[in-house]
Amino acid sequence: MSTLTRHPLLLLLLSFVVLWFWAWIGTVAFSKLRAQVATLHEDFAVVQGATLTLLGLIIGFTFSMALTRYDQRKNLEEEEANAIGTEYVRAELLPEADAANVRALLLSYLDQRIAFYVTRDEKEVAEIDARTAKLQTALWSAVKGPAIAQQTPVMALVVAGMNDVLNSQGYTQAAWLNRIPAGAWGLMGAIAICSTLLVGIGARDGKAGRGFLVVLPVVLSVAFFLIADIDSPRWGIIHVAPLNLESLAKSLRAQ
Repeated sequence: MSTLTRHPLLLLLLSFVVLWFWAWIGTVAFSKLRAQVATLHEDFAVVQGATLTLLGLIIGFTFSMALTRYDQRKNLEEEEANAIGTEYVRAELLPEADAANVRALLLSYLDQRIAFYVTRDEKEVAEIDARTAKLQTALWSAVKGPAIAQQTPVMALVVAGMNDVLNSQGYTQAAWLNRIPAGAWGLMGAIAICSTLLVGIGARDGKAGRGFLVVLPVVLSVAFFLIADIDSPRWGIIHVAPLNLESLAKSLRAQ
């Protein structure tokens, strides 16, 4: 399931094939039930309508979950840029040599954070995480020495700012790992299959009726694609662009 949700286009194609297959099964494998539908049309319409309504509610709820996570990732990117920019300014409070070292490290760290957002290769992501961890250690060491030597409120500001820089990366990492649970996908898929099966059972005979079976699988597949795309921070079409981090990098290098 995680592989499918990481690749929304694959999910789009596979979900359409599966849902259309179950709609077709409903038209050919339930002949006795289809005969009863004609006599119990009103009761069947209630069951079918309730199932489709439930599916719509679950899709809407799941889409809301994905959109909330997407907004959270966008907000954390902005907070991360603010934390790095604030600490770059506070580095002036350090001795001159230490300030130059911290600023150089922050610029390198900023490049790694931008690369984290734009790369799509898993191997490269692992390398970026390793370089980021080393830079975090170097950044903390760069402010720890002066802070221990001068235990003043001014140094406390510098240390607090660096702590925000390190914490913001951790919050971003956690937000990128926070995805829609596999159980929610499974429940949504199961109800979608039941819905298309019921549509197939209730479809009228003839080319027009069977041609109509394509509509619901297409709509549901597109909905699944959109949810997976928004919920997938690194793959798909919709991504969180590091606009604030890139703007900060240009601003700092222009000084």
